Amino acid sequence: MTQHSGGGPARRATPATLLLLLSVLLALSSLAAPGAATPASAAEGDPSVSLSKKEAGKGGEITVKGTGWRSEALLMLLICGRSTPERGVIGGTNSCANADGRAVTTDKKGAFSKKLPVAEPPEPCPCVVHVATVTGEQALADAVFMVAGHATAPLPPRSEEGRLAVLATTRLEGGSSLLTWFGAPPARQLVFTVGNLGTEPVEDPVFEIGTAHGVYAPQWEERQWRGTVAPGGKARIELPVELSAGAHGDYQVSLRYGTKVL
Repeated sequence: MTQHSGGGPARRATPATLLLLLSVLLALSSLAAPGAATPASAAEGDPSVSLSKKEAGKGGEITVKGTGWRSEALLMLLICGRSTPERGVIGGTNSCANADGRAVTTDKKGAFSKKLPVAEPPEPCPCVVHVATVTGEQALADAVFMVAGHATAPLPPRSEEGRLAVLATTRLEGGSSLLTWFGAPPARQLVFTVGNLGTEPVEDPVFEIGTAHGVYAPQWEERQWRGTVAPGGKARIELPVELSAGAHGDYQVSLRYGTKVL
């Protein structure tokens, strides 16, 4: 596991200006409205999301409701492809219709209701409505959603444990840009080298990156690397690490392949 802080090459403190971030995200807001709910899968006590419709086409509109979130928390709502509630958003927000996202602030009870325009994500379905905190402790929830008329494709298979091994120390590359000071989400690249210990080539392996702030458990997201590692071969892999906008302090970044934390 790699520690992320400003004290060393893999640990950095990431400042942000909250007021400017709010002004950018709230410009995306639209009017809230109620709707019938189809609940997303979530453990009791965890943030949850429900949708007024399970399916709608591009140009339509759905109502997204949520409960169990932090009070007065700023959230981002996105429609994402290559995603399920069980596996999360494969590829991170690069799989989402970011330009058509919406921001919303929860009430004092940690609930919200927000209209979201239906847009086609850059990746095929299965799709979800992805809701995540923008600042503070990371929290997220996904609800299954079908974009009518959008392409569909099977999710990449889960990686098989034991076929790949890390051959060198993992490290985080990249630093804060000027935009980060104005509220842009901080981003890094997790860089490592793997070797294929098996007898068959490993094609397009799927890894999981976990980010944790302080004492909280990691939030895992899948990242797929495009390429093939031949038997006995090795490859240098770079995977994007995304933190919440306004992230600050120390973060722990973990790498998992199959069920094994590398």
